This record gives sequence, C-alpha cells and structure tokens, in this order.
Amino acid sequence: MRTRSDRIRHAISFEIIGLIISTPGAAFVFGMPLHDMGLVSLVSASIATLWNYAYNLLFDHAMIRIAGSVSKTMAVRVIHAVIFELGLLIVLMPFIAWYLNVSLLQAFTMDISFAAFYMVYAFVFNWGYDQVFPIAQT
Repeated sequence: MRTRSDRIRHAISFEIIGLIISTPGAAFVFGMPLHDMGLVSLVSASIATLWNYAYNLLFDHAMIRIAGSVSKTMAVRVIHAVIFELGLLIVLMPFIAWYLNVSLLQAFTMDISFAAFYMVYAFVFNWGYDQVFPIAQT
C-alpha cells in the first residue's frame, strides 16, 4: 500500500492540476465569471481532496481484503472512478446551486459536467501517477 506522504502528494497534485485545467474551462462553458467558478472549484477541490484521501485509503483496504493486493485491473479502475465521482456529486450539487444562485437542475448539469471531466481526468491521472510513482513490491 502507499505511504501517508505518498497519499498526500497524490491528493494534492491531483487537485492542483485539476483546478488549473477545469476552472477556466468551466467559466467559459457555463458563462460564469472566472472568480465565481474559481471559488466553486476551490471549495469543491478542498472537499474532493479530503474525499480523495479517505476514499482511496478505504478502497485500497477493500482491495486487499477482497483481492489480496492493491493491483487494479482496467475494470476496477473504472469502478473506482465512478464511485468516487458519485460520492462527490451528492455532496457538491447543493453547494453549487446555493453559491451560484442557480436551480438544482442547473447545478446538477454543472456538477455532472465536472464529474464527467474529473472521471476521465481521474482515470488518466491515476494511471500516470502509478507509472511515475509505482507501489513498491514487498
């Protein structure tokens, strides 16, 4: 399993790179001011960072219990990304609606768009992270 410092590096680098990519894109696509989307993105990223750490720790423990290792197949990586994003969707949608003063349906559309971006991004980032920082074999 990964060390605590590795998990922290993973979570922080994931969110920083994601913010750099997603914030300007979301402001443009949704026609919102960059500073509003920036704050929504920053709050969302902060919540997601905590969720990322806890979720990946729990997922790895489940992998060890079920499969005996943390080695992930392509199918497991897809399941991992989908469950992660569903959890965030449930938490973030009310915040987005409130802060941007939009309907829940608009917030849902925005949240789904973020989730779709981050699902693809999470898959690519986690694969790349595993290549750059492989888990030491014991």
